[in-house]
Amino acid sequence: MGALRTPREKWVEAGLQALAAGGVDTVRVEALAKALGVTKGGFYGYFTDRDALLAEMLDTWERESVDDVVDRVEREGGDARDKVRLAGRLTFSSDRLLPIDLAIREWARRDDTVADRLRRVDNKRIQLARDAIATFCADPEEVEARALLAFCTAIGSHFLAADHPGAARAPVLARAADIVLDVPRDKRAPVAGT
Repeated sequence: MGALRTPREKWVEAGLQALAAGGVDTVRVEALAKALGVTKGGFYGYFTDRDALLAEMLDTWERESVDDVVDRVEREGGDARDKVRLAGRLTFSSDRLLPIDLAIREWARRDDTVADRLRRVDNKRIQLARDAIATFCADPEEVEARALLAFCTAIGSHFLAADHPGAARAPVLARAADIVLDVPRDKRAPVAGT
């Protein structure tokens, strides 16, 4: 009986974990083999080289952060505002996708191919926000502005170091989402100290 091979998905997952933890430069075949507790020989049964693994990692990230998110949002239902919030939580608040997403954004600053992929993914994501916002906002310019604000808040909040006097970050972000999503004042999330 032959030796069991490490499944292809495990190599991809190990690559995504390394990317999230230390950036694209830490995605090395030898390091991944060590993390998986296997020899690197099995890697070449699935991938011609490191670039092939990186491409599959990007495919996996795109599928999980767009297609899988859209599928779950549609399955769980709710109104347009609920769907936007859920999509944001799944993508930008998760322990899995957020670190990968941030690492890909950094990688895209140095690699035009990755930047093109990121642009495609971001365009799909922001279109979801546009579509949802358009269900309660008729002005195309305002739809675009609100979608941009929602997206910038979701991503930018992870880079912002500013304090919010008298309030924690989470309630401030919830209030910002309520404003962007045009939630009536009496139904908006409370922010301590306001």
